[in-house]
Amino acid sequence: MPSAHVQANTPTAEPPQVNVGRANPVALGPAVSAHITSERGTRARVARLILEHGPVTAAALGERLGLTPAAVRRHLDALLADGMIEPRTARPRGQRGRGRPAKLFAITDDGRSAFVHAYDDLAGSALRFLAERLGEEAVSEFAKNQFSGLVGRLETLMREVPADQRVRVLAEALSAEGYAASATKTGQGGEQLCQHHCPVAHVAAAFPQLCEAETEAFGQLLGTPVQRLATIANGDGVCTTHVSSPALATRQAPNPITSTSTSKESGR
Repeated sequence: MPSAHVQANTPTAEPPQVNVGRANPVALGPAVSAHITSERGTRARVARLILEHGPVTAAALGERLGLTPAAVRRHLDALLADGMIEPRTARPRGQRGRGRPAKLFAITDDGRSAFVHAYDDLAGSALRFLAERLGEEAVSEFAKNQFSGLVGRLETLMREVPADQRVRVLAEALSAEGYAASATKTGQGGEQLCQHHCPVAHVAAAFPQLCEAETEAFGQLLGTPVQRLATIANGDGVCTTHVSSPALATRQAPNPITSTSTSKESGR
């Protein structure tokens, strides 16, 4: 979920810093130090890919990063030992009890927390102060005001995009701001907007108004009904928003002329 610019915009030029190793290279020789630094960098990339695209297989990670199976296994074992990721199993589609289930790797709560969230505590303290002094309604107004900035930045772009491409474009815009978003089609004709990273998850857990305001902003930008199905702040692995098909929303929307005519006739 976007941070709503709570005076805490996390720079997106560099990936979030992740604590992915225990050794201190400063006290070691230059060659060993350089090797450890390289290992940490690659391990951080593995962790971030799992955060953004997980659950994911070791083979998929190797293909994305250009690593050998042995190298991927080494980094996965280290991340597993540190509690940053966890293994899961999933059978391929269409498979009915045959063969070995695919082994997937997903980020854990500790792994997600390892990505540095700047000003997280400060934002939480500020909202608690606001709630205590002015009440919960003030927090709601604050959240809506902050997400109006998201709408303002993207509404012109979204108006120029075909309706069936808006979810994808919104996901790309959110990812550009560091929120690891993706868009997928559903079997019912709608789409799902998934956010694999929430920079203010701990704050949103205490103040759900942030998630509510974000969902409302998505509806405004996409021009179709949306429904929040899951949030990282609520303990789910991914923030998931169902987006109704624009065509379905159009068919279900009442015709203003017909509605007005019916209203007049019933009032005679």
